[in-house]
Amino acid sequence: QVQLVESGGGLVQPGGSLRLSCTASTFIANMYAVRWYRQAPGKEREFVARIFSAGGSTVYADSLKGRFTISRDNAKNTVYLQMNSLKPEDTAVYYCNAQKGTPLRNYWGQGTQVTVSS
Repeated sequence: QVQLVESGGGLVQPGGSLRLSCTASTFIANMYAVRWYRQAPGKEREFVARIFSAGGSTVYADSLKGRFTISRDNAKNTVYLQMNSLKPEDTAVYYCNAQKGTPLRNYWGQGTQVTVSS
């Protein structure tokens, strides 16, 4: 069983930055991949970014490239999402997802609220 805890959300003005953290109860180096998703009110959950444990390659949603950066700290079992130049449309609950095991199983955190508003 893997527990994921997100933190770092909050209220920020447009143009501001936030760094979200996803801390796992086990070694993230042993996971297949960790992803960030988000869900805005009344909308479906959407993919934000992914980092593979092997090699650390990253992928981003096309609309977020250049503003969001996913990274990891294996020593802290934590994956980060640095969000810059935030816009009101980035307002959502951000969720961390990890895949581990054979066959792969999905694990989810409880989410952290990000609100971008003046």
